[in-house]
Amino acid sequence: MQTPAQTHSFAPGSVRFVGAGPGNPDLLTLGALRALQTAEVVLHDRLISTEILALAGPAARLIETGKTGFGQAMKQEEINALIVDQALTGARVVRLKSGDPTVFGRLDEEIEACEAAQLAWSIVPGITAASAAVAAIGQSLTRRGRNSAVRLITGHDVEGYADHDWAVLARPGEVAAIYMGLRAARFLQGRLIMHGADRATPVTLIANASRPDQQVLATTLDQLTDDLARAELSGPVLTLFGLAPRAAEAALAELTKERA
Repeated sequence: MQTPAQTHSFAPGSVRFVGAGPGNPDLLTLGALRALQTAEVVLHDRLISTEILALAGPAARLIETGKTGFGQAMKQEEINALIVDQALTGARVVRLKSGDPTVFGRLDEEIEACEAAQLAWSIVPGITAASAAVAAIGQSLTRRGRNSAVRLITGHDVEGYADHDWAVLARPGEVAAIYMGLRAARFLQGRLIMHGADRATPVTLIANASRPDQQVLATTLDQLTDDLARAELSGPVLTLFGLAPRAAEAALAELTKERA
């Protein structure tokens, strides 16, 4: 593994795990850009934007791993083998992941494959989807007097819909950023209501956060699945439980004041 001081040196036959951020090239880190421009092979997830891929060096070979939830996908073992095989040819390999590779990115498994093959590797973190999504609605993930913690959870894992501490999540004031939660929306809604969550709790879904085709759906826990069925969101979606867009929150506060 390379130390932080060595990360500018991208040696042949090594692997760099790079966060592509949420898709807007303006949110790509300088470290990620340098890695892309130096790489000879870029193994990228299906959801990486074309604008990000266009920043790779002209000689870089782009290989899509095609990983996607609940559909056809390259198996993780195949991705691991592909990373290793490409690096063993002496190529500088970038494993490009959406958002930040350390957040629900199967990173540990890929690192372990590199270590088993005695390959040097390093990590270039990226802006995770939760940060981009909450910025899109003018909010912050934590706020004094509201929540002193935020949970990053997944809607599903390798075994299906993911289970969580629903009783804790259902408490007033809790905030959670839910990754890969679109298909699990009804499951999440049912579990939270079952454990006593207020049906009026705000829920905001952001598709393609930070990109030109960004979509924002502001709803409540009670109306989540009904509104979602009508919204026709497309692309990667991040669900923010417990947060409403700032403008909608302000309008609701004003309405409540008028009724008081």
